[in-house]
Amino acid sequence: MLVEHLKVVEENRNQQWDEKFFKLLSETNLKILTEDPQQGPDGWPYLMAEIFSAPSAEAKIDSAQRIFHWLSSRGIGLVVNPKRMPYPDYVFSYGMIWSFRETGFFMKYQVETRAKEIILDQPDQIKAGPPTLEYLPNYVRKVLKDFFTDQSVFDPRILMISTDGLNYDLCFSLESLGSPPDAEHQGILEAIAWFLPPHYSVAIVSEKSIVGFKSLSSSEATSPSAN
Repeated sequence: MLVEHLKVVEENRNQQWDEKFFKLLSETNLKILTEDPQQGPDGWPYLMAEIFSAPSAEAKIDSAQRIFHWLSSRGIGLVVNPKRMPYPDYVFSYGMIWSFRETGFFMKYQVETRAKEIILDQPDQIKAGPPTLEYLPNYVRKVLKDFFTDQSVFDPRILMISTDGLNYDLCFSLESLGSPPDAEHQGILEAIAWFLPPHYSVAIVSEKSIVGFKSLSSSEATSPSAN
């Protein structure tokens, strides 16, 4: 069924196609093409794997579920059928991989796009607190911490912030990132987003605007409360 599903041409692939593909993929086995992850055009590490119709004796085969679990603990994405031209059948960011491990969903589709700018002009309505371990598991924190260490950021601090009590943004302390100029913020957020599920909203906020930021590596997890 999965091989047949992949015969759908690119222009006819939509959300319904994605959802069926995700389900079929999670139930199949994959042929691993390279022992080590490869750097993608976006600079991130990916394991290359292929969907096959007939296994061969020399192929390294493993269940998709086992592969997802292995990738989730190592900060690696997945490329499915990288030899397909002109583009692979699917590219999974690391955030999509661990989202599946935790929730059974690679992504959650949203009707409306969240604003990228947080306005903290009504302090009495702001709710803030550290992210729970369900929202950001310890193994994901370690992967993120290793990434920041490679960027010479040794103690990134985070805080969940909501201005309406319903929608929360995962905020990174501006000061803990070395106070980069505004022109660099978008690039930093795009890099962080690769490590997170696509529906997560991230922002950079100064600790001068709100208190309560905690170290990324902290295992403290409580429910956000009124600030």
